Amino acid sequence: MANSNSEQLDLRAVELRLLRATLPDATSVCPSPCLPPLLESLLSSIEKGDYAGALCSGAALSEETFGFASKWQFEDSTECAERFYREMEGRIRDFVEGLDGEKRELQCAILLCFGVAALLAFTRQNLSGPIGKLSPFPVMIGGVKSNGDNTTGAKWDLWAANQLSSVGSHIQGKLSLLQYLVCAKIIFASIMDLFTKSSNSSLSISWWQCRVVFLQQRILDELSSSLFDQLELYKRDMLAQFGKSEEVSKYWGDLLLEGESSTISCMACLEAVMIDYKYGRVDASRRHLDSAKEECKLDLSLIGVLGFRTIHQVNPKAQLVLLANTEDSIEAPINDRCVPREEDESCEILRAPRLVLAEDTDSNGNNVSLENSKNISLKSLQQAVVMGECLQLRRTSRDDEMSGWEKAPYVELIDSQKDSHYAVRCLCDLLRIRWESDRNRTKQRALLMMEKLVELVEETLPEVKERIRLAFGVYLPTIPALRKEYSELLISCGLVSEALKILEDLELWDNLIDCYRLLGKKAAAVDLIKARLVDKPNDPRLWCSLGDVTTTDAYYEKALEVSNNRSARAMRSLARSAYNRDDFKTAKSLWESALALNSLYPDGWFSLGAAAWKDQDLDKAVDAFTRAVQIDPENGEAWNNIGCLHMKRNKSEAACIAFKEAIKYKRNSWEVWENFSKVAFDSGNLRQALEALKKVLVLSSYKRIDVLILDKVMCQLEQMLPDATLSPFGDKCEANNSVRDASNKSESHNNSTDRREIDFLLDLLGTILQQIVKNSPNEGIWGVYARWHKVKGNLTMCSEALLKQLRSLQGSELWHNEEKFQKFANASLQLCNVYMEISSSTGSRRELSAAQMHLKSTLKQAVDFTETDEFKALSNSLDEIKNRLDAFST
Repeated sequence: MANSNSEQLDLRAVELRLLRATLPDATSVCPSPCLPPLLESLLSSIEKGDYAGALCSGAALSEETFGFASKWQFEDSTECAERFYREMEGRIRDFVEGLDGEKRELQCAILLCFGVAALLAFTRQNLSGPIGKLSPFPVMIGGVKSNGDNTTGAKWDLWAANQLSSVGSHIQGKLSLLQYLVCAKIIFASIMDLFTKSSNSSLSISWWQCRVVFLQQRILDELSSSLFDQLELYKRDMLAQFGKSEEVSKYWGDLLLEGESSTISCMACLEAVMIDYKYGRVDASRRHLDSAKEECKLDLSLIGVLGFRTIHQVNPKAQLVLLANTEDSIEAPINDRCVPREEDESCEILRAPRLVLAEDTDSNGNNVSLENSKNISLKSLQQAVVMGECLQLRRTSRDDEMSGWEKAPYVELIDSQKDSHYAVRCLCDLLRIRWESDRNRTKQRALLMMEKLVELVEETLPEVKERIRLAFGVYLPTIPALRKEYSELLISCGLVSEALKILEDLELWDNLIDCYRLLGKKAAAVDLIKARLVDKPNDPRLWCSLGDVTTTDAYYEKALEVSNNRSARAMRSLARSAYNRDDFKTAKSLWESALALNSLYPDGWFSLGAAAWKDQDLDKAVDAFTRAVQIDPENGEAWNNIGCLHMKRNKSEAACIAFKEAIKYKRNSWEVWENFSKVAFDSGNLRQALEALKKVLVLSSYKRIDVLILDKVMCQLEQMLPDATLSPFGDKCEANNSVRDASNKSESHNNSTDRREIDFLLDLLGTILQQIVKNSPNEGIWGVYARWHKVKGNLTMCSEALLKQLRSLQGSELWHNEEKFQKFANASLQLCNVYMEISSSTGSRRELSAAQMHLKSTLKQAVDFTETDEFKALSNSLDEIKNRLDAFST
C-alpha cells in the first residue's frame, strides 16, 4: 500500500469529493488534484453509488486494514461478533497511529472512504432505497459467502442492534445492514481521536459523525439523551466550520466550484434543522432554518388569493398561496402552478387550487399583482428549505383541522415544480398524504398515494447515487417507519388484515397487538409473541409486549432480568402498575431508575412528578414537572401542576408565572383559569383575578362559581375605597385573615390607587355577578351582589339582593341547624342595617316596619338558639329599630 502513495495527497480534496456525493445538484465531473490510484478507485465507487464495491476493494482486503477478516474463524454468535469488531477497532488505530506525514493522511483518507461507504450503504438500504441484496457484513469475513442471505450472521446483527440501541431505547422495526452503521461509527470515532491528538485535522469528520449519530437516533423508538449530547457537540463543530459560506471557502479555497460554498453551508444548516426538529427544539430549529434560507438566497411569503378547491366549485374562495423569491432561479409564469402536476379523476378535490389571478396582498400587507408575479423554479436545496419550513410549522402550530390548510401552500409549491429531487418529492408526497388522510373526501387518494410511495422505494430508478443526494438534508422516515405509517393508514381505512401482514414483517409487536385487539383476537397476539420468544428468549421488547397484552407484572420483571436491568420500558411499565395500585413510593423509585437510563422520554418526568406529589415529596415533584416543561414547553398540564405545587407552598408569584404558561396551552380548561384566579388575587392583581373568574364562568357554562374568591375580591375593593374604614354593613368583613394580611401589605399601594382603576374593577366584578345572577345564583352570590350594590350606592337593589339571599337560606333545617341559622342571622342583620340606612336617608318608616316584622318572625322561630351570639345580636337590632320607630311617632 505504501507504493500507492506516489502522488501527493490533498486530504481536503478527498473530503470534498465525499461530501459532494451527498449534495444535490453536484457536478459529476469536478476538477481535483491527482490522487493515488487506490484512493481514486474508492472515491469513484462511492460517487457511482457502488458502496459494496468500495468496501470490497483491494484497499479493504489489504493486510493493513481489514485483511484480518478473511482469516477470521466465523461463528454465528454475539461473542464472536464482539471479538471481531474489537479487533477491527484495534487494527484501525494501529493502522493509522504507526504512520506519520503523507502516509498517515493517505491511510486516514482510505479509512474515511470506508466509513462513508458503510454509512451510505446503510442509508441506501434503510432510508433512500432502492433496497438491494447486500452482504450483512461490511467486510469479507472468512467462512462467510457474500450471497445476500440476510439470515446468515443473525447473531451478529443482534449484537449490532444491541450496540446501536442507546441506553433505554431499542431499534424500531426490522432494519438491515446494522453492522454497516456500527462499522461507520468505529471508523469515524477512530479518525476523530487521531486528529484530536495531532496538529492536522479533518474538519468534515465532525459532519460525518453528526450524520451517523443522527441516523442512529432516527432508527430508535425513543429519543436518547446520550445521543442528544453527542449530537449537540458534533453539530456545534459542524456549524462552526461549515455553517457559513465564508468559512467553507476558507477551508476548501480553490477546490470549490462557483456557488458551492453556499450549497455546502445551506446543507449544514438544513441538517442542523432536522436534528433540532427531531428533539423538539423549536427556537434553535428556526434559527438554523433562517440561516439556510439566507445561504440559498430564498425568500418566502404567504399571500391570499381567490381560487377554486373543487372541480364543481362555482364561487372562488380565499386560498393561501406561498410565493418564493430568489436571486438565481429560473422564472415561469405563476399560472403554470395553478395547473396541478397530476390529478386524480376519481376525486373532485383538486391537488392544488385553481387561482383567480388578481391583485392581492402578501402577509406583510403589501400589494401583490399576481398577473405580473412569477412562479420560481427552485433548486433542490431551496425546495428542501421549503419542506423544512413546512416541518417547522408542523412542530409549532396547534394540531387541529386548520393546521393542515396552513401547511398546504408549502406542499403545493413543491408540487408545482416541474423537477424535484427524489427525497424532496417523497417528503412532499408524504406530507400531502398525512394531510389528506385526515379528510374524508381525500382519504382514498391519500391511500393510493401511500401505496405508490411505498412501491417507489423498491423501484430501481432513480439510481442509488441520485437518491443518496440530499438524503441527509430532508427528514424522510426510514423505510420501516414509512411502511409502519402505511399500515396505520390501512387501519384507519378499515383494512386491518392488510396492516397485520406489514406489522408482522416489520416485527412491530406493540402495533400488531393493537391490530389483534381491534379484531378481537387477543389470544392470537399472545400466541404470536410466545412463538417469537422461542426464537428470541432474551429480547426484552417481546417480554414487555407480552406484559402489555396480559397486564402481568411478571413479564416486565423478566424483561428487566434478560436486559440486565437496562430496559427502561419495563421499568416504566412497572412504575405505572405500582402507581395504579397506589404504591406511590415504589412508582417514584421506578420512574427515577427509568429516567436515569433515558431522560428524554416524553411523559417520564411528568409521571415522576405525579408519583412524587402523591408521595408528598413536593420538592421532587416540582423538579420533575420542571424537567417535563424543559423538554416540552407546551405541556400545559405540567405547567398547571407546577403552579398548584407552588400554591401549596404559598409561593404565589412563582405559581402565577406557572399558571400564565399553562393558560397558553390549556386555554379551554376552566380548572387552570380557576387556579390562576386564586394566585392572581394572592399576588394582588385583582384585574387578572377577575378576568380569570370571568373565563371560568364561560368555560364551565356558569356551573363553576367560586364564591370565596368573589367575596375576597369584594372585601379587597371595599378596603381600597378612599372612605372605607369598615365593611359597608358595619360588621367585620367576611373574608378571612389572609385577605386582611394582603390588604395590609398593599396599604401604601391602595392609598395611591387611582379611583378610575377602582371603578373599573367594580364594574368588572359587577359584570361577573350579574351574569351569575342571571344563570345560577346561590345564597353566597346574593350576599356579594348586595355588597356590590351597596358600594355602588344603590341601597334599594342592595336590600332586594339581601332578601333573595334570605330566601335562598330558608328551608326545613334552618331552625334546627346552628350553622345555617348563623348565616341566616348575619344576612338578616345586614338587611336590617340597610333598611335603617334607607330610612335615615329618605325619612321613611316603611323600611323600619319591614325590618321589625322580619326580626320578630325570626326571633319567634329561633327558639332553639336563644343562647347564641347571633340571637342576641338580632334582639339588639330589634330594640334599635323599635327605638327608631318610637322616634318617628314622637
